[in-house]
Amino acid sequence: MNFHRKKRRKIDITLISMIDVLFVLLLFFMVSTTFNRQTQVRIKLPEAAGSEAEAPPASITLVIDADGLYYVKGGDEMLRQLVDQKPETLLRELRKMAARGTDVPFIISADGKTPHQAVISALDAAGRAGFTHITFEAQQPKTE
Repeated sequence: MNFHRKKRRKIDITLISMIDVLFVLLLFFMVSTTFNRQTQVRIKLPEAAGSEAEAPPASITLVIDADGLYYVKGGDEMLRQLVDQKPETLLRELRKMAARGTDVPFIISADGKTPHQAVISALDAAGRAGFTHITFEAQQPKTE
């Protein structure tokens, strides 16, 4: 009788191929993920006593921060900073938005420390673009 035992192969788990697969999956998920980074501008609105108005369903908002930088928020509700802060650039951007219609409310939301010239330039550009329903945004005074 032949009682020779077969030699057992040494069991070896190769982790290299598993690590490669994990790196490929990680790379896939990193590339396919969209990162939504919305720009947020910190402004401190001036205070005014009065009743709170209802926000219309469609409006165009021009945000001016304390340094006088312009940001436009249109129908897509995304806040976009202008390429440069020249009045001609602001007028060009507002005319693009006015092409969709000038009957929507145009809201100027300026920081309390915004230079007066920046607000007047924005008001002039909105008027020259054809907007007729122009309003300013303010907040209720804080009661202590």
